[in-house]
Amino acid sequence: MTERPAAPPPPTLVNKRAVPRQATSAVAFAEEGFPADDPLLDFLPFIHPCPRRNSITPDVQRAFVYHLAASGIVTSAALHVGKSVEALYKLRERPGAEGFRAAWDAALAWGTERLEDCALERALAEGAHNPRANSMLCFVIRHRSHHMVDARMVKPGHWLYDRIRYELTGEWGEEED
Repeated sequence: MTERPAAPPPPTLVNKRAVPRQATSAVAFAEEGFPADDPLLDFLPFIHPCPRRNSITPDVQRAFVYHLAASGIVTSAALHVGKSVEALYKLRERPGAEGFRAAWDAALAWGTERLEDCALERALAEGAHNPRANSMLCFVIRHRSHHMVDARMVKPGHWLYDRIRYELTGEWGEEED
């Protein structure tokens, strides 16, 4: 049995303007491919009931999510696909765009982690005696993973301890008893 060749990846758009901030329409962009097997791109896109020439099509939605995961910056990803940030936010909030919204959130999380990793790598590579690199490293360490908790701090009375206790036993801490 012979295997069928994989379908070519869907096109994305690349800015071909000399001044990137001037490109807010599809006319200002050329097409480029992106990987079809990316799990972030496997979402149910919003389909416009009456699409127009400037509608945000499923391919553009996937390209936006792909570039958002790569950059972590919504404005940059919007420029890559030639759509305004306002139009993308409006699409995100429309009923029926839940798949696009979830993909956006996942891509933004990936992009933010990538930005943090790049900042750490750059700060560490520039050495301990560069005040600019040190300030960047301090900023990333201070703001990175603010949701993480030091295990030594989790004791009776701590919110995480009480939450885990409730999930395991169904009882809250002693302050409610």
